[in-house]
Amino acid sequence: MTQTSNASEKLSRALYEAGAMQEKLAASCLDELTRIAELCALTLKNGGRLFFCGNGGSAAESQHLATEFVVRLSSHNDRQALAAIALTTDTSLLTACSNDYGFEKVFSRQLEALMRKDDVLFLLSTSGKSQNLIEAAKTSRARGGKNVALLGEAPTPLDPHLDFALRIPSPSGQRVQEAHLFLGHMLVELIEDSIPGKTHGAK
Repeated sequence: MTQTSNASEKLSRALYEAGAMQEKLAASCLDELTRIAELCALTLKNGGRLFFCGNGGSAAESQHLATEFVVRLSSHNDRQALAAIALTTDTSLLTACSNDYGFEKVFSRQLEALMRKDDVLFLLSTSGKSQNLIEAAKTSRARGGKNVALLGEAPTPLDPHLDFALRIPSPSGQRVQEAHLFLGHMLVELIEDSIPGKTHGAK
């Protein structure tokens, strides 16, 4: 088999897996995603905030999703800014906290300073085993926040600290992260639909 045919086969398999994943998500995550969207919309309407955290690729997705809320998802919906904060972006804070308190505290320390009762924390992880996410979930709950996780399919150490969980039915970390971003975009869209003061057709 040539290198070209190997690449073609790999691409075809990945595209098939991605398509199959979309079908599975409709069956496994729709109701939970709707409830999360309702929670977040109510939080934002009441002046609350959404927080996002994760490690590695999930850190990048946290930043991506927080940006979609603050700026906008689509130029066709030029709505008001929505309060969302990624806990993964401040390098001075992250390195200082890691140095002084340990990496497991990099998110929880920020929540101690910023989180208020009924705010919502999103924890993105393919494994749900990271100690810094577990510490963040504990701090959020102690401060009266709600915890939402986007995870893989297996049970995780995060589970006892969650109010909602979107579990991606795949053993592949790549497919899980792709599905997290897809669901995140859908979440923004659902919340935008319930936020007043929208204007359409913006350039």
